[in-house]
Amino acid sequence: MRVYFDATTLIALGSVDALDLLEVRDSEIVVLDRISSEVTTEPARTALQQFREETDLRSPTAVDETDIEQAQTMLGEQEQNGDVALIARVLAHDGDNITVVSDDQRVRTVARTLGATVTGTVGIVVRAVTAGRLTSEEAKDLVRRLDNHGLHMTGELREQADKLIDDAAADHGS
Repeated sequence: MRVYFDATTLIALGSVDALDLLEVRDSEIVVLDRISSEVTTEPARTALQQFREETDLRSPTAVDETDIEQAQTMLGEQEQNGDVALIARVLAHDGDNITVVSDDQRVRTVARTLGATVTGTVGIVVRAVTAGRLTSEEAKDLVRRLDNHGLHMTGELREQADKLIDDAAADHGS
């Protein structure tokens, strides 16, 4: 399975020095160059550069111009950007399982409509608990730090995140 990451998740996790959690998934990690170029805030930019140097990230082949144009239309974008590149990759995908990790609701909706599995930053944190990389308390602390560094969660979303973390911890036995 290939997992494509959007800038929203890279910025969120990079801002709190938690990009290593991306490696929890038993999958090919893909960070498109156009997505990387959108991660401009520090410390996320530097953290992503270091992560890219230390990790074997997949560099996918170029997509057909038709997929790019269709992605632009689906997203209502006039120019190519990271969201367009990500959706174009979903359109060009050859039928293997594909996951898109994004906190952008528009990207999530389009990717899901196209058959991709979709998750977000909180999903990555929950997965880290399931894999035994984080305890429930560590994960909840991380969610609070993410919220304080720009993820901006509503109270309801934070409660849902805590429940998912508790469920993952119970399933993992920690």
